[in-house]
Amino acid sequence: MEALTLSAAFLVGLLGGPHCATMCGGITATLTFGLDERIRASVWRQLPFLAAYNLGRVASYTVAGVLAGALGTALALGTPHETGPVILRSLAGIIMVALGLYIGGWWPSFSRVERIGMPLWRRLEPLGQRLLPVQGVGTALGLGAVWGWLPCGMVYMVLVQSLTAGGAAQGGLLMLAFGLGTLPNLMAMGMFAAALGRWLGNPWVRRAAGALLVGFGLWTLWMVFGGGHGGMGNGH
Repeated sequence: MEALTLSAAFLVGLLGGPHCATMCGGITATLTFGLDERIRASVWRQLPFLAAYNLGRVASYTVAGVLAGALGTALALGTPHETGPVILRSLAGIIMVALGLYIGGWWPSFSRVERIGMPLWRRLEPLGQRLLPVQGVGTALGLGAVWGWLPCGMVYMVLVQSLTAGGAAQGGLLMLAFGLGTLPNLMAMGMFAAALGRWLGNPWVRRAAGALLVGFGLWTLWMVFGGGHGGMGNGH
């Protein structure tokens, strides 16, 4: 697992804050208002529940990454020794470029990939409904684990990237890094929403992040086709 890839995954989660606010802001508000009034009255009393929601969510991301990483390895083993790694590495670069265009606001229609996960979500959503109202931190953890499977284009794009991570553990680490990147926005949504929203919503911030991700993706493709020393097949 390359540190650059983990850094990019974290950056996607962090600077995808406006998208997270759109997708998950309503869920966060619903969960918060579903707590006992005495808990809602104190930010400090809410924190264990907010932490549990997000711990469950990030855990689900990590499990999905482990599965995707294992699948990617199986696919690579099923192809010729040189061909499989090159295909997966090329796919990683292409996905990273797509992520950059999406985060930068240059390809918003790419969010349509969220429709892919709707069949699974229709099966899981009733389970989440049965966990409401939240009666304790354990219930909040379970609800967060269900929340982690909410259809989200940004999650799916990083998940596809985890196919190329090189194994189950590496795929899990990639999704864990992404999940940690989403924490500042979702944990602070109630406490610092205005200031955080202004920063993450700044078009220059998003464009800079998008351009950086596009650069990561192009660098990956160059290492495969032009760098000579960065292909996965030679072990460097």
